[in-house]
Amino acid sequence: MIQSRDDIRNVAIIAHVDHGKTTLVDELLKQSGVFRKGQEVEERIMDSNDIEKERGITILSKNTAVHYKDTKINIIDTPGHADFGGEVERVLKMVNGVILVVDAFEGAMPQTKFVLMKALELDLPVICCVNKIDRPEARPEEVIDEVLELLMDLDASDEQLDLPFIYASAKQGFARYDMEDDNMDMCPLFDTILKYIPAPTGDPDAPTQVLISTIDYNEYVGRIGIGKVDNGSIKVNQEATVVNAHNPDKCDKVKISKLYEFDGLNKVDVESANIGSIVAISGISDIQIGDTLCSVDNPSAIEFQKISEPTISMNFIVNDSPFAGQEGKYVTSRHIRDRLFKELNTDVSLRVEETDSPDSYKVSGRGELHLSVLIENMRREGYEFAVSKAEVLYKEDENGKKLEPMEIAYIDVPEEFTGAVIEKLSLRKGELRNMSQIAGGYTRIEFKIPSRGLIGYRGDFLTDTKGNGIINTIFDGYEPYKGDIEYRQLGSLIAFETGESVTYGLFSAQDRGSLFIGPGEKVYSGMVIGSCSRAEDIEINVCKKKHLTNTRSSSADEALTLTPPRILSLEQAIDFIDTDELLEVTPESLRIRKRILDPTERKRAYIRNKS
Repeated sequence: MIQSRDDIRNVAIIAHVDHGKTTLVDELLKQSGVFRKGQEVEERIMDSNDIEKERGITILSKNTAVHYKDTKINIIDTPGHADFGGEVERVLKMVNGVILVVDAFEGAMPQTKFVLMKALELDLPVICCVNKIDRPEARPEEVIDEVLELLMDLDASDEQLDLPFIYASAKQGFARYDMEDDNMDMCPLFDTILKYIPAPTGDPDAPTQVLISTIDYNEYVGRIGIGKVDNGSIKVNQEATVVNAHNPDKCDKVKISKLYEFDGLNKVDVESANIGSIVAISGISDIQIGDTLCSVDNPSAIEFQKISEPTISMNFIVNDSPFAGQEGKYVTSRHIRDRLFKELNTDVSLRVEETDSPDSYKVSGRGELHLSVLIENMRREGYEFAVSKAEVLYKEDENGKKLEPMEIAYIDVPEEFTGAVIEKLSLRKGELRNMSQIAGGYTRIEFKIPSRGLIGYRGDFLTDTKGNGIINTIFDGYEPYKGDIEYRQLGSLIAFETGESVTYGLFSAQDRGSLFIGPGEKVYSGMVIGSCSRAEDIEINVCKKKHLTNTRSSSADEALTLTPPRILSLEQAIDFIDTDELLEVTPESLRIRKRILDPTERKRAYIRNKS
């Protein structure tokens, strides 16, 4: 018999990137008494990964739980960036409602639409939290209208349209029913969760069913499956069967060796868990997202939404440059293969395929950021490898026509830069769909553009808008191929010989374009050391020293003035490389190089490709 579990609420916090989800969760944790009085607590506690802290974005969904008025509230903090949408899709299966966080100034943004659409598809009730109302330029009333318009655009039901709105400042730690209220705590949000988010339901006497929606990984216990108990109960030492709705052949007998529930920021050992509880289960070596843990005598899988397919790929290649193996700890094909396949344990949106070459693996993801986070994690762990230029994944329709992934790009820029942005995106096969004035002298431009048109664009965009522009993209399905795009207008400056760069050689080179290196850096023949000011590759000897004569001394070099080099970040380097180049990634360095290092071989290959 179906019953509801009134002492539990399961809720996910969804929003566009940087609208304050993680800060809101921090405040809910603090005000529910998770921390001792006076305990030092860092900001954005939930972003535990180093890259999450540095970039200020959430990459992995996180589980936590707080207690309020005798009710346990399980909260899942989800990523806001489109590249990590796979995380959002799957965790929504664990919850009975969502809190949609919207910035009181920026309003409904592209990712707001994406995450809200996923919640509405699952028929989840929504609480809208208008955050950052303490911003001087906040416009909460207009933002509420935007959210309601968005809900109507997404065909929300009448019940979903009748959603409660809460005004909040996560930074200052308050939530209010009305802008005129003066309370300074989060109680209105807690009370709204208890009132509007339904309690989880299930049949406590039915056979066990637990759908695994997230995978965690721990070096000591291996894979940890996280999911909600949909029916029955689950106990330590219980025999169970693992089945999967998308894989009818799967039917593995397992034993539950460890069971945890979430409490605050910790996992707490429990002996058993009942309907509605979100649990973590360790000891099942090959548990996958989408698996259902069932009773042995009644193995019945729960339907699970298939995760969206990747749209972009790169080749991860064993480093074969002249400096290979000097800076990395893990450099062989086997090391790279093992690490990439290990990533599949936790990243459901990633695909790794072997290629014809034993030294190269095709890795596909949801976007450049998705893959660059993997690259950054690997280099920090001591891996050394090379990656190719990102390429989009094409499909064919039933008539054999080539289809390519499309994106909607929403761009906010100061008015004086709109011309440059429209010109660049039009060259990249972008189609202007909308243009409107927004607050603060900014213009919002909406473009429909092939995904490959955005590869390598972010660097240009920041230059063209002098760092004042904001670009957000959202996947918009596949459409017929739009024609060839020239990725890069400028060529590369290439080192002519192996050695160490010197001021004299660099001084001669800097007139030809902008340099990526300074003096005293090791270079090799075929390494890209700068961007040419013309649309051609030029080889330059940056190791060339001035010949000494009776009248000139080497100290004359010191008088030469070099322009500071343009040091590329990982994303900028991935954006910059062309199809005939590779990015050499080591724990200490990022070097761009030509695929073919030998200049004669390179010219022959160029002539062959032209003919």
